[in-house]
Amino acid sequence: MTSVDTGTEQLLAEIDDGVATITFNRPDKRNALSDQLTPALREALLRFDEDPTVRVVVLTGAGTAFCAGGDVSGMGSSGGGASPSRAPKAVKRTFQDGVRELQRKQETLTLRLFDLSKPTIAALPGPAAGAGFSIALACDLRIATESAFVTTAFANIGLSGDYGASWLLPQLVGMAKAKELFFTSRRVGAAEGLALGIFNEIVEDGRLAERTGELARTIADGPPVALRYMKENLNRAIGADLRTCLALEADRMSRSAETQDHREAVAAFLAKRAPVFKGA
Repeated sequence: MTSVDTGTEQLLAEIDDGVATITFNRPDKRNALSDQLTPALREALLRFDEDPTVRVVVLTGAGTAFCAGGDVSGMGSSGGGASPSRAPKAVKRTFQDGVRELQRKQETLTLRLFDLSKPTIAALPGPAAGAGFSIALACDLRIATESAFVTTAFANIGLSGDYGASWLLPQLVGMAKAKELFFTSRRVGAAEGLALGIFNEIVEDGRLAERTGELARTIADGPPVALRYMKENLNRAIGADLRTCLALEADRMSRSAETQDHREAVAAFLAKRAPVFKGA
């Protein structure tokens, strides 16, 4: 296991056997975002996306929460914010400056996470709220404890929502249910979240790290190039027509057929052994 310096104790990171784990580390604030944590998260995602030794990225939270979203007690600051109105009062800028800044922040966090070339897993030891829920939704898979819950939470503080939840949530639960969850900000517990498709799996409290590790290692042992193409195909399918998706599939299928991993998989199948993928 190798620890990775993120530049702040508010965000921990480590790499273990191809799995990079990023931990929000503000348990006293239920891992709310901040002007130290959030920029460090952006950089960690970029770093792990470019690291050839990393095959899977896991996001989780220290203590009993995943991420409470923006720190309500510090919403006058800009770093962990989710709204143009959270700019420092001493800095004079136009409304459109604030909009553009928030757009940049969202694209370098939610979009970067959603488009990451490696599979991603959000492991929820407890609640994910607001922008924290958005971050969990931007991951490919979500696994949670029985005591975890999620909430859009934005209406509770008079905000409309950010970091992609209005696009990501309907992909999983449908538009009508997404509107209900936005309008009411009600809590969705583990069992309901599993039924709605928000969670892929629920585990007993205390088993989250163990089960997340098992799932991450299973994926990390797979063919990295093919997995990257799978994710690209599936992400593209959300907004493209069938013809476009077929064209992308044909290209990526042909590319993956040229990899050493494909040849290794065929050889392993014929030899009745487990393949060893190198990512080439």
